[in-house]
Amino acid sequence: MTVDVVNAQNEKVGSLELRDEVFGGRIKTDLIHESVVRANAAERRGTHATKTRALVSGSGKKPWRQKGTGRARVGEIRNPLWRKGGTVFGPQPRSYEYQLPKKVEKGALRAALAQKLRDQQVVVVDALSVSEIKTKAAAEMLRRLGVDGKALLVDVKPEDTLALSVRNIEGVRFVPSGRVSARDVMDTRRVVVTRAALERLQAALG
Repeated sequence: MTVDVVNAQNEKVGSLELRDEVFGGRIKTDLIHESVVRANAAERRGTHATKTRALVSGSGKKPWRQKGTGRARVGEIRNPLWRKGGTVFGPQPRSYEYQLPKKVEKGALRAALAQKLRDQQVVVVDALSVSEIKTKAAAEMLRRLGVDGKALLVDVKPEDTLALSVRNIEGVRFVPSGRVSARDVMDTRRVVVTRAALERLQAALG
């Protein structure tokens, strides 16, 4: 597979050969799904909480004596069996984060990039930079590249000038190649990646 490399003016300045053993073959959507679910779970706040019998308000006094009244025995009004009593085994604050094997994460990112390449939604540029910190300049550069809506910018080391320029553009994210995930790739319309970043990703995913 060969992809064109363009400059900031969207003019072709070269090409890049991609290895079929990395971005070719069947796309394993099950790996993408696993990686996306894991990433979503890691972002869950997990702040839900219910009150146990120790936390609900109410007296701890025994309402009536244990025997002789003909009524069921009870120790306190905070009993979970009573109305307004505590909750048994209710949800408590916790983290939903978990880890997947590194091979699964790597395979998911490889499949996600392969899918975007197959759909022709990847723009490979020689460099990602702007001359000044200005949102208008970054938006104009993306427009020349034919990018609108949600977009993911990937570089080996994001340039501070461009990172500050795109942070106010809705739906545009700028991430380093070493931290990009399958969810980042799939949750966008277009992927704009530098030649150096794509070569590094190809080497890491091979």
